[in-house]
Amino acid sequence: MRALFCAIVFLSFFTGVMAQNSFVDFQKNNPKVAQVFQLNKDTLQKQFAAEHIQWPPKQLYLRSFKYDSQLEVWVRSSNKEPFKLFKTYKVCALSGSLGPKRMEGDYQVPEGFYYINSFNPKSVYHLSLGINYPNVSDALLSDSLKPGGDIYIHGNCITVGCIPVKDNQIEELYLLASYAKDNGEDFIPVHIFPVRYNNPKSSEFLVKTTKDDQEYQHFAARIKEVYDYFEQHKKLPLISVNKKGDYVVL
Repeated sequence: MRALFCAIVFLSFFTGVMAQNSFVDFQKNNPKVAQVFQLNKDTLQKQFAAEHIQWPPKQLYLRSFKYDSQLEVWVRSSNKEPFKLFKTYKVCALSGSLGPKRMEGDYQVPEGFYYINSFNPKSVYHLSLGINYPNVSDALLSDSLKPGGDIYIHGNCITVGCIPVKDNQIEELYLLASYAKDNGEDFIPVHIFPVRYNNPKSSEFLVKTTKDDQEYQHFAARIKEVYDYFEQHKKLPLISVNKKGDYVVL
């Protein structure tokens, strides 16, 4: 009986420690992030309820359109459900032009398929979420010595190749991403497209931009396949990269 009692006490203690060491709790150890949760959690929870979305978010998907200056936030509760659009933020500054990032210092915002790989509560741009540029495709197609890096979604509405939004918006994104990671989504997808393909004005601009660039035409057509798949199914396809660095939808 004594051994059983000790085991129960240890298990209770271990469970309590694990609960206190969740990713959300770890983030809230930072005073700025703790305040962000305090100011935004109730409002977001009510907004989720109004949209009939389960709180807290289990899975998050971010989709950005460079020419249209938009960043969409999609959420769902399980792999069996389609994603549902929660919010669309305005990307409030842009550097570079259409086309993928290929070298350090080109001021280009990447285009392609990424995931959040860091949470930075000490960012000089209020808060920031890092994306994993260069990815496998970029490593094959970009400058081999200086492809660039340090690409973030962040606040402050200024940029030299990142995706900036307003401070209150990055606070919401930071909170939602923290909950998604806390619920087991280790690789929160971030897809960056040159244009919103279903917008005629945007598509026309892309055609004009690529008319003398067959390489970019090919690239834009390949990533459009992922956009089309998601538009039809509201789920993400499996994506691989071939030996040439091309994205391939499986």
